[in-house]
Parts: sequence; C-alpha cells; structure tokens
Amino acid sequence: MKMNLFNGFNASASALTANRLRMDVVSSNIANAETTRSELVDGEWQPYKRKVVELEENSFESKLQAAMGNESPSGVKVSNIQEDNAPNKLVYNPAHPDANEEGYVEMPNVDMVKEMVDLMSASRSYEANVTALNATKSMYMKALELGK
Repeated sequence: MKMNLFNGFNASASALTANRLRMDVVSSNIANAETTRSELVDGEWQPYKRKVVELEENSFESKLQAAMGNESPSGVKVSNIQEDNAPNKLVYNPAHPDANEEGYVEMPNVDMVKEMVDLMSASRSYEANVTALNATKSMYMKALELGK
C-alpha cells in the first residue's frame, strides 16, 4: 500500500470545503425564511424551499483503489443539495400581497431553530477540522526539526 504524506491534509481540506458549503446553504435558508416569491411555476409564485446538503464518505471502490495504491482517499464530499419536502407554513396575514382568499400566506418551510442547529453543527465540524489540520502540520514541522 502506497502511503501519501498529504492524506491528512486532503481529508481535512475536503471536510473544510464541505462544511463551508453547509454553512453557505444554511445562510441562504435563513436569508430566504420570509421569501414567498422564489420560483414561478405554472404562472404562480412558489415560496422558497429549504435546502439541505447531503455529505458522502468515500465509496467502497475508492477505498479499495486507495488500498491498492492507485489513489489516495479524499475524505468527505458533497453528494447532493436537495430541497426539503416538508410542507410550507400557512400564516394568517390578509394584508400580505400573496395572501389567498381566506387571508393565509404560504410561507417557506424554513425552521429557524433547525437552521441554527445545522449552522452550529457545521461550524463546530469546521473548527474540528481546522484543529486536525493544524495538528497534522505541527507533526510534520516537528518531524522536519528532527532532521536538523
């Protein structure tokens, strides 16, 4: 099995990239929490749909290839960004320009508590990967000092 000196850096870098994207998507969800006119479908405006990032670890095939020395494992990757299929919220506001005949407005399915939990989780994961990256760098620096 071929050992790559940069495997630790590559794994941390892929996780940093994925968690940064998670934070960007959560920020977009929060920014659009009140957007009732996101997409025009069949002549009618639809409210914003919450987006969710799906992460994927290395597949069995890529791990097998890495074990055979053909490639190094790349850590984690974003497999998909999809819309959350949770129902939209109906809010009574007859003065709103998008209110229906009964006075209800269809609002996005963004739950601020969920978004804040997702943001904290992505932020903590990002911080943990920065710590791992710095620890790897520190070990390599100490190894270089031994050669002096």
